[in-house]
Amino acid sequence: MNGNGNRILGDGANFELARRDMVARQICERGVRSARVLAAMESVPRHLFVPPERVSDAYADEALAIGKGQTISQPYVVAASVEALSLEGHERVLEIGAGTGYQAAVLSLLAREVIALEVIPALAASARERLARLGYANVRVEKGDGSQGFAGCAPLDAILVAAAAPAVPQPLVDQLVEGGRLVIPVGVADHQQLIRIVKERGRTIEQELFACRFVPLVGRYGWPESC
Repeated sequence: MNGNGNRILGDGANFELARRDMVARQICERGVRSARVLAAMESVPRHLFVPPERVSDAYADEALAIGKGQTISQPYVVAASVEALSLEGHERVLEIGAGTGYQAAVLSLLAREVIALEVIPALAASARERLARLGYANVRVEKGDGSQGFAGCAPLDAILVAAAAPAVPQPLVDQLVEGGRLVIPVGVADHQQLIRIVKERGRTIEQELFACRFVPLVGRYGWPESC
């Protein structure tokens, strides 16, 4: 520990400096411009959301395995996905694929309320405990099939999916408010496009953002569990 209470990374830089460098080099330089998103990414202690054995890699430019065949997304992918939701602070947001709770923590600083769905019970329980312990009080973690959305909380202002679907699940579109935004990776198992969908006047407007690779979205409107 240093005098400020920060643990020291292997290269001698503390976590706060590592976060600043992550935002500057991995996120700003790749075109994320929202000041609110950049501040949130600089605020959330990513090293507290990764497995203990990967703490030294917490701010690396890569996705990290978190167990159960799941990952915590690359920092840039989190920032770009969140920016695409165009959050102003008053929204109710559904996150699908809570994982360790990291992306939900980022979203919690940008929206009024976050409902985070996770299909794996052990991950849902640990994310719930971690977010509560770290003080992210406006996040609610639920266990469930994210491919079906969360009808009990609809309509929603925005939905962010952190797992790859073979096609856009219709229930997610149906659960958006007029003008609502959905960001989701869509494609085959080993290659997808991150897509931004805006719901307007009963139809959807789609925009491809960038190529990506996510773990599969498992469920009724996703991939079978054997994938």
